[in-house]
Amino acid sequence: VQLVESGGGLVQTEGSLRLSCAASGVTFGNYAIGWFRQAPGKEREALSCVDNSEATTYYRDSVKARFTISSDYAKNTVYLQMNNLKPEDTAVYYCAARNTLYGGTYDWTTPDEYDWWGQGTQVTVSS
Repeated sequence: VQLVESGGGLVQTEGSLRLSCAASGVTFGNYAIGWFRQAPGKEREALSCVDNSEATTYYRDSVKARFTISSDYAKNTVYLQMNNLKPEDTAVYYCAARNTLYGGTYDWTTPDEYDWWGQGTQVTVSS
């Protein structure tokens, strides 16, 4: 399994970015893909998750009104559309994958629930 993030960069406050997480080596419908971020000196925090096996999405309350997660099965890619960005959104953004083929419950907000991670993409929001 390989995950590759892209789409990060420098954007002004109130700007938008769309992050991509391209997954290879997976049967896309059997995975949950989560987005996390980590700012310097802070813990990694969960932002959103799409469970493709359940066709369910999850969001952190603080970003729910601004971020949208989606899956493109044709491209094996998950997107995170981020609007109205703020300086506090500055961080390295990661996507992660969890195999959901065999079911079971999991806490989508917990990094240890995911088995594979991308290398991260930097998002910087200037004020």
